[in-house]
Order: sequence, then structure tokens, then C-alpha cells
Amino acid sequence: MKNILFSLLAALGLMGCLLSCQQKDPNASTDDVVYVGSENRKLYAVDAATGTKKWEFPTGAPVFGSPVVSNGLVYVGSGDKKFYALDATTGAKKWDFTTGSFVDSSPVVSNGIVYVGSYDKKLYALDATAGTKKWDFTTGDYIPGSPVVSNGLVYVGSVDKKLYALDAAIGTKKWDFTTGARIDSSPMVSNGIVYVGSSDKKLYALDAISGAKKWDFTTGSDVSSSPMVSDGIVYVGSGDKKLYALDAGSGAKKWDFTTGGRIDSSPTVSNGLVYIGSADGKLYALDAATGTKKWDLSVSGSKNISSPTVSNGVLYLNGDPTKLYAVDAATGTGKWSFFTGGSNAETQSSPCVVTKTGAVVHWGNRN
Repeated sequence: MKNILFSLLAALGLMGCLLSCQQKDPNASTDDVVYVGSENRKLYAVDAATGTKKWEFPTGAPVFGSPVVSNGLVYVGSGDKKFYALDATTGAKKWDFTTGSFVDSSPVVSNGIVYVGSYDKKLYALDATAGTKKWDFTTGDYIPGSPVVSNGLVYVGSVDKKLYALDAAIGTKKWDFTTGARIDSSPMVSNGIVYVGSSDKKLYALDAISGAKKWDFTTGSDVSSSPMVSDGIVYVGSGDKKLYALDAGSGAKKWDFTTGGRIDSSPTVSNGLVYIGSADGKLYALDAATGTKKWDLSVSGSKNISSPTVSNGVLYLNGDPTKLYAVDAATGTGKWSFFTGGSNAETQSSPCVVTKTGAVVHWGNRN
């Protein structure tokens, strides 16, 4: 999301610890590895170059959330109400934490704490090494989206229509902002502004410190897609079938692109291209500045709820309900596919890539 290969400084400074970023994992494997969840109740580790399975870990229910890797551990939630920490190299379980309901939210790790939401209406802050609870915060309804951490605050949306800003260390509320409908979108922080979509058809830009509204932009349907900011432009999809590019400072529209179906997937930006999946079964690559289509790829049986991840010129997509795809990010040419063994249900987990140099690249949300 921005250029997806941010430096650690940009990811943790300008953007906060975000859903899509590059970090460094000192415990990285000797191979590039893709981690992804599946509807068939498993988390997979797959060789990024060949598409061969390195290991799998079974949970008690579908894995719709997206994994995150930090300091040699891969974190992921499951519909079995549990949140897991696994050894990233072997898949061995280090610990698990039981919440009160499904965990579809994707986690974020910052300063030794892992944050994750649950359908039990709570945001949890857990010790990233031990899994012990540091605090939890109860919202007015369940949390389908993912949190983001920036400058000592953790932001998270809820189906109760509110975006919350909490003290990341102790969980006390700093402010909340009420939209006109449920929030499925995950927030994005850039240059002191937090962006979030709502089912009231709007994308909001709020002051990250005070929560005061700077602007909003109205689309033609609900905004479940999570926004992405790159080079002063915020990109977001809508249920009206369009991807929008807006000026990040003013909210003025720069361009929009119409697909053949609603957009619940979230955009990824890399090397001047913005990638977005649509319920029309296609993945689109567009010029990030103009919105001109460069290529599209039809993925059989896919509604493209999963969001793409780009690393080292390869795009990874949890495409149709049973396959993880790797394609050339510049041309859309297929490299390999990996069969996850899921059913025909919607696969929503988005891939996380850890390179042999220790870079961790992920979108990290089912939206």
C-alpha cells in the first residue's frame, strides 16, 4: 500500500505500523516464504519461488484473517475463537489465546505487543512473545477489520459505526468518531491523517491526534475496502464497482476506474501500478497516476475478497476459493499456483511474504 516496499522508517514513522509494510525479521528463512490462511481451517507456508508447501498448521475453523510475521513468529486468528503464534520456520505452535468469538481481524505487531480484534466486540493487546493479555477494549459491536498503530495510538473500527483511537500501551480511549453505518474497512494512517471507509458509502479523513474530520468523499455504495496511501494519493474501492484515487490532503477525485463487480478487496501499490481485485472475478493492474488499465487477470471462481501482495516483482493473490497464485507483477503472467484444499467458500485471507533478507511484506486484512 503505498509502494508496498516501504522502508522501515516510512512504515513505522509516516505510516505507523500498518497493514501493508516492509519490516525486517532477523529470524528469516533462507528462502522467500508466503504465508496464507485458507477456508479449509489451515495456515500454509509456501515457498515463494516454486509454490511448494513448506508446512501447514491446522486450526479448528476457517482462517479468514491474514497472517503477520514478526521476530520469527507468524500470528493469525481463526474462526475457532483462537489467536495463534507459530514458529515461522517450522509451523510449531508457540502459544494461543482464546477470545470470546471468531477472529477474522488481522493482527498488527508494534513494540512487543500484538493487537487483534474479535467478533466478541473486543480489541486485544497481547504480549507478542508470551501471549499474555496486557489489556482489552470493548466496542459496541464486533470487529471485522484490522487495527493500525501509529505514534503511540492504536486505531480500530467496529460494526458499531465508530472508529476508535486508543492508547497503545494501556488501552484507554483517546477519542472516537461516529460514521453513518458499520465499519468493515481497516484504517490507514499517513502524515497525521487516519483514513477509513464506512458502509454509509463514505471514505473519511480524520486528524489522527484529535479525531476531527478533515474531509469525506461519497461513493455510490458501501466502502468495505480498506484505503491505501501512496505519493499523496489515497486509493479505495467501493461496492459501486469502482476504484477511486483521491488527493490525500483534500479528498478531491483524481480518477476512478469501473470494474464489473463490487470491490471489497483493498488496493496495493507497487512500482507505479495499483492492483485491485473485483467480484467480477478479475484482478486489475492500473497506472497509479492515471488509472489506465495495464492488464487484467481472470481468476476462475474468485470474488477477489482477498487483497494482493507484491514482493520482488511478484504478485501473490489468494484467488479462487482453493488456490494461491503467483504472477508477474508487471505483466500478469502466471508463475505458479498452490492448491489449498478449501471448498467453494470465499477465501479471504491475504498473503504475507517474508524474504530471505528478512523483509516482511503484507497487506494483512481480509478486506
